[in-house]
Amino acid sequence: MDWVLLVAARRLRRKTRVDDLGTIVSVKEESESSGALPGPILQSILPLLNIYYLERIEETALKKGLSTQAIWRRLWDELMKTRPSSLESVTCWRAKFMEAFFSHVLRGTIDVSSDRRLCDQRFSPLLHSSRHVRQLTICNMLQGATELVAEPNRRVLETLASSLHTLKFRHLLFSDVAAQQSLRQLLHQLIHHGAVSQVSLYSWPVPESALFILILTMSAGFWQPGPGGPPCRLCGEASRGRAPSRDEGSLLLGSRRPRRDAAERCAAALMASRRKSEAKQTARAAPATRVTRRSTQESLTAGGTDSKREPLPPATSHEAPGTKRPPSAPATTSSASASSSTSSSKRAPASSAPQPKPLKRFKRAAGKKGARTRQGCGAESEDLYDFVFIVAGEKEDGEEMEIGEVACGALDGSDPSCLGLPALEASQRFRSISTLELFTVPLSTEAALTLCHLLSSWVSLESLTLSYNGLGSNIFRLLDSLRALSVQAGCRLRALHLSDLFSPLPILELTRAIVRALPLLRVLSIRVDHPSQRDNPAVPGNAGPPSNVIGDEEIPENCLEQLEMGFPRGAQPAPLLCSVLKASGSLQQLSLDSATFASPQDFGLVLQTLKEYNLTLKRLSFHDMNLADCQSEVLFLLQNLTLQEITFSFCRLFEKRPAQFLPEMVAAMKGNSTLKGLRLPGNRLGNAGLLALADVFSEDSSSSLCQLDISSNCIKPDGLLEFAKRLERWGRGAFGHLRLFQNWLDQDAVTAREAIRRLRATCHVVSDSWDSSQAFADYVSTM
Repeated sequence: MDWVLLVAARRLRRKTRVDDLGTIVSVKEESESSGALPGPILQSILPLLNIYYLERIEETALKKGLSTQAIWRRLWDELMKTRPSSLESVTCWRAKFMEAFFSHVLRGTIDVSSDRRLCDQRFSPLLHSSRHVRQLTICNMLQGATELVAEPNRRVLETLASSLHTLKFRHLLFSDVAAQQSLRQLLHQLIHHGAVSQVSLYSWPVPESALFILILTMSAGFWQPGPGGPPCRLCGEASRGRAPSRDEGSLLLGSRRPRRDAAERCAAALMASRRKSEAKQTARAAPATRVTRRSTQESLTAGGTDSKREPLPPATSHEAPGTKRPPSAPATTSSASASSSTSSSKRAPASSAPQPKPLKRFKRAAGKKGARTRQGCGAESEDLYDFVFIVAGEKEDGEEMEIGEVACGALDGSDPSCLGLPALEASQRFRSISTLELFTVPLSTEAALTLCHLLSSWVSLESLTLSYNGLGSNIFRLLDSLRALSVQAGCRLRALHLSDLFSPLPILELTRAIVRALPLLRVLSIRVDHPSQRDNPAVPGNAGPPSNVIGDEEIPENCLEQLEMGFPRGAQPAPLLCSVLKASGSLQQLSLDSATFASPQDFGLVLQTLKEYNLTLKRLSFHDMNLADCQSEVLFLLQNLTLQEITFSFCRLFEKRPAQFLPEMVAAMKGNSTLKGLRLPGNRLGNAGLLALADVFSEDSSSSLCQLDISSNCIKPDGLLEFAKRLERWGRGAFGHLRLFQNWLDQDAVTAREAIRRLRATCHVVSDSWDSSQAFADYVSTM
């Protein structure tokens, strides 16, 4: 073997052929399969294999039935120096390494010249690794966007357009006009002409409205090139002989004007009041300090709104924030703004217009780069988008309601051309994403209006996640837009995940409203952490009183298959939950988190409804619920012959009458032949309870249980060993998975290892090294 490696090393130094490099892989695989450690020669050869040649031999290795995963894993450990999460299952280390390598090179966080395995003048690191990128993350001040749209990286961007599926934004900060223009081109290439199907935004405490609206509109498929940007070559090729797409573009706006709903009419009054306030401030400002301000309407449309004027070409019909207008644009825009302001002033008092408030910005780090960036966006720092409504504040809530009243008063007899949200008819419509996720991105009223306006006709959207966005009373606008979306032909929305700290509607009433608005929804996950007494449940705009949104009539039959609900503190009305369950005849999975009912009878009513109306229910989960007084209801569930998986997580099952309840529970499980999985984490089962559960696997049991989770149940090593011995005595075959996380197995490590060794003969054991004494100390310290 050493002779073969020597020959391979010499040929490698002479830029050997691909087949000869495959010999190295073959020898390495043989040495690993035989259990022998790689020799010193192999250790000297591996550093000579740079990633570019290693990539080239991949096809040859596959033809020979070889695997290079061990080499890529070693490169990951030595170069990336991070350990993947224990929850992550890495199926291909080659793809994982190349994707991470692309991101590091793009951000400049890795120096390819520092290691010979990364440096080769005949290869481009970005181009070579771009075809492996399935997920790209853009952080902070849009680093990497300008580099990707540069002409030298044209082939890189073309490759990304076909390989990239998920685009993520994390911890965004304020950006200048040039960075936003680069991002516009990047999104156009990756979404409109590419394969990106998911856009996710994470942790954006103070969103910049201009940037946020840009990401939203581009994700929805709208495109208008900036005035200073080059024309899109792909747009010119694709537009020749191509008819407009009926499934997206025509459905969004129709043949003439967009559909006007309550949310849009509220936005119209908001825009009019802002233009009026802006005009007053501009008149008082000095010409030297005057800045051009843009509303949401201007960010999505061409410069003018005069229907008699010929539309501008697509290449010049959109302006980026902070750019200069064409000579003919100011007059048209000014006249449109003045007419809108005049129309609004006739219908609403001047005092009702909300006054702009400056947005608190992050302080930039001292240095040349920060100073240069601020010089480039001096006017941008005072942009109109800095006017943000904080929904959670009392004063902002009052202003929001005033805007709604202005909108209601400005609607009757108004000219439709002055009332709409941005007229998107002038925009070109391309493909849009199918999954949108917003995690911890507070939505101002302006941002919420824009999102709702886009959602009302976003027919390609299949999954929507809104997590801790501070919607407040904007939830009614969201319901309005979802209701409008559901009636669109070709609506594909099937999954909705909604979570927030507060909600002006009780969670069950909100669930009923969503189910009625989206009868074709398959997956609904909704969570409200705290009940809100301060939020005004009145519906803003022209949506009517809460009864018109909530409704007292029965819910029509829907297509829900998975329902997950996280409740705030306080007793929940069981009849409302039962009404949702009765209308969800196709429900297969139900999860209730922190649900509290007035009495065990109410909980029993919910379970009886499940048995009578949800005959297809397979998985049922309860988390953080006090079921100590509901033991008869728990036995009722365990006797249900349709359920395949039940979870009681931290439900205090054995807090009362454990000696009487455990035998009854075991007897119910022994007679259930359909139950496949039982999860009991955090119920203080103890050694006695574990040994009682062992009887479920006895010879006279008809149970087919194959998954058991007994994590966080105060189980000690001696009890676990006795449990393993009983399973061996009864001779049951492997019953699947056993989870033992966070038990007291560290009290006797030798006994615990022996117990786990015996258990692995009958099942797959998943455990951890948990320090119970330290955990108890941490618990006491927080009391």
